[in-house]
Amino acid sequence: MTSLLTRVKSKMAVFAHRKARGMLDGEYASVFRGHSLDFDDLRAYIPGDDVRAIDWKATARHGSPLIKRHVAARRQTVLLVADTGRNMAAEARDGEAKKDIALMALGVMGYLANRHGDVVGLVCGDADGTRATPAKAGEAHLERVLRTIDSATGLDSGPSRIEAQLEHVARTVKGRFLIFVVADELAAGPELEQLLRRLRAQHEILWLTIRDAVLAGDGCAGEAFSVADSGTLLGHLASSTAVTEAYVRAAGERDSGRQDMFRRAGITEGHVTGSSKVITELFALLERHRHAR
Repeated sequence: MTSLLTRVKSKMAVFAHRKARGMLDGEYASVFRGHSLDFDDLRAYIPGDDVRAIDWKATARHGSPLIKRHVAARRQTVLLVADTGRNMAAEARDGEAKKDIALMALGVMGYLANRHGDVVGLVCGDADGTRATPAKAGEAHLERVLRTIDSATGLDSGPSRIEAQLEHVARTVKGRFLIFVVADELAAGPELEQLLRRLRAQHEILWLTIRDAVLAGDGCAGEAFSVADSGTLLGHLASSTAVTEAYVRAAGERDSGRQDMFRRAGITEGHVTGSSKVITELFALLERHRHAR
């Protein structure tokens, strides 16, 4: 059986050329800027980089702008927080299972952490319970983390409730971590916002939302069923103009509410529709997080 981490690395090679993967590496390292850092190497300046990082002597010798890259002088902890409820067994916008997209995103982040000598932990679960895996280093550990997520997610899982996993983190995690959350589209609420503010005061937080399948109007897949209760979603209703307008309006309001909540909490959010877009979206997410700090 091919390991899940091997699949992740294979997809990284397919979906991103070597230069893009190198840039992603650099953006990951920038998350820990401000911690105790050691000089690592030089790389070509990319528009948007902090001009204060330019090494002017090396630039003069090279003939084009070069910036200094640094690495954390001590090992950091990356905590992967994953929804393994049955919402993640549903199809995402591009037709893949959300679970497969989540495994790709979590695998890439874990792989980056491992490359930088950082340790990776896991908190995952659903409304019925939460499971935690202590942070460790190494690819064998990361493979076990991915297999835990894979085996825990299915139609027979409990209802999705990422708040339960975040509450577990707030109660049990000491110190300052980089928390990477992967979940489906959730609705904002005052209790969730308060929880996010509490977590953000202690940790760096990156959030990746996996977009729902389109259930009405253009792009609708037709007949479908809800993973929440196995209820049938009738295709002929989804083609109704009135239903489409109501659906688009409700989805837009939910998205706006969630985005406003994250902005007020100081959390950077990204969106992804399929595994082929994970590399691009993670790079953009890390870049926005760097500029927001």
